Amino acid sequence: MVLSKSNKLYPRFRFNGRSSLLVRPEVTWKLLHGRFFANESPSPFDPQSQRASSVEPFRFEHFCASVVEAKKQDKSYRYFRNINRLAHEFPMAHSADAEKKINTWCTNDYVGPRLITSLLFCSQLMCGCIQLGMGGNPKVLETMHAVLEQYGACSGGSRNISGHNRFAISLKKTLAKLHCKPAALYFGSGYNANDCALTVLGSQLPDCVFLSDASNHASIIEGIRHSRAKKLVWKHNDLDDLERKLASLPTGVPKIICFESIYSMHSGTNRRDLRDIAQKYGAITFLDEVHAVGLYGPHGAGVAEHLDFEAHVSGNTNGTIVDRIDILSGALGKGFGTMGGYITGSASLIDMIRSLSCGFIFTTAPPPATMAGAQTAIEFQRENPHDRMQLQRHVRAVKDRLRLHGLPVLPHRSHIVPLMVGDASKCKAAADILFDEFDIYVQPINSPSVAVGQERLRISPTAAHTQSHQDRLVEALVQIWDRLGLDRLERWRTEADGSVREGWEDMDTLEPVWTVGQLGISVAGGPEEGRVYSNFSKKAYRMPAAGHLEDTRMGW
Repeated sequence: MVLSKSNKLYPRFRFNGRSSLLVRPEVTWKLLHGRFFANESPSPFDPQSQRASSVEPFRFEHFCASVVEAKKQDKSYRYFRNINRLAHEFPMAHSADAEKKINTWCTNDYVGPRLITSLLFCSQLMCGCIQLGMGGNPKVLETMHAVLEQYGACSGGSRNISGHNRFAISLKKTLAKLHCKPAALYFGSGYNANDCALTVLGSQLPDCVFLSDASNHASIIEGIRHSRAKKLVWKHNDLDDLERKLASLPTGVPKIICFESIYSMHSGTNRRDLRDIAQKYGAITFLDEVHAVGLYGPHGAGVAEHLDFEAHVSGNTNGTIVDRIDILSGALGKGFGTMGGYITGSASLIDMIRSLSCGFIFTTAPPPATMAGAQTAIEFQRENPHDRMQLQRHVRAVKDRLRLHGLPVLPHRSHIVPLMVGDASKCKAAADILFDEFDIYVQPINSPSVAVGQERLRISPTAAHTQSHQDRLVEALVQIWDRLGLDRLERWRTEADGSVREGWEDMDTLEPVWTVGQLGISVAGGPEEGRVYSNFSKKAYRMPAAGHLEDTRMGW
């Protein structure tokens, strides 16, 4: 017997040898791909006529084992590496053997150390910005240790039951300031933030319709699904397709356009003209900056801030992309190296989500030390852009070096380096060889994160990866490509008829979000050579020419 949503008991029955679960008499729930989907056609059987004694007990363990085995057979089963990142030796880690060091080339805590010989930046040594990733930044750790000692390891409950404190209040103000918004709300994770916000918006706005980019993250997809609102999916980064779908909707219908600034598995970054389209059709915009905050913009606020770099340096943000985007979401466990997620927007919108989101109301609040550490990381990144600049130089170097050897780096404007493999078994084999023979950790990415046939290695250079680190990675990958007989760049880029494959057209012209001028690697001798901006003084200043830094750029 099972308990339905209406608290009525219905027995389980078997149909064509498969077990089905009735939640209400007219709806049969069948298990499909590990999830339950509703079949609204009436059941051919009256559940009340089935005798409980004639029903075979469901074999739970057998069923779970069969689901896992199916994933292993289709190569989508996920294996987790035992990776223990060393706070004081970033980007090194160890696995089961604590004496064997592993170089981590797949991490979301991107901002790490670099060796600087110029006296101009010696003051940064005291801040720890050249010693550690943000996850081991001394100022962050010092803050968290102090708060942990004074306030303990637990928040005490949900925000409604002793979990709301001065650190939560201070953090939300810092987040709102970061994105130039009136209000912000902090969650336990970026997934939770997207899911909760979109669930409330779609369930509360009457006849709401979401317009979701085809490559959006699972948290956005699930938030929309949980809201039970209507959804239209537009082709990835195709604004013409977005506009056609917007034009098909009635003017008075609430419309929400959901997209990301950086897609971790695909190409694409925030488009300036998207907000113009939204305004034309009366839609609001929901921008996910999870993979961008801490890494882009003069203050580390993400791609939306970066695309109006000069305006945000000067403090004149009226009319900027950030100003025109309605809701921005982000995470603190990537570029900020701590934990949590958040949304920012208008005061009334944020308060509505705070008041109605079950995922927020009924969840234990993060510990005070976590919130305090997150705020310190945001403030540190706001005042210290140098590590994220060095990270971008390393990204350019690694991409160029891999392409020079004919390895298929998917065109991408961001700091993520997707290296295409195209086969789940070979992708795992490549990652295993890197780990076992070269002491390099890179995660293989397969379905459902990417489509079958689009499997890849996800490489994440950091500011801490020196030239010797980069050399070893590239040499290892070249050997692996030869050993496994993997397709090279030209095979990925061209179709059988010689035409350029979709997604690879811009390989030679796609410019990174960070320009060479912003990175201090503009044309030698030019008037802007080596010029960057101090986002804490709001004034331009001179940094050393690129040659004064350790030369880890390989070719620049």
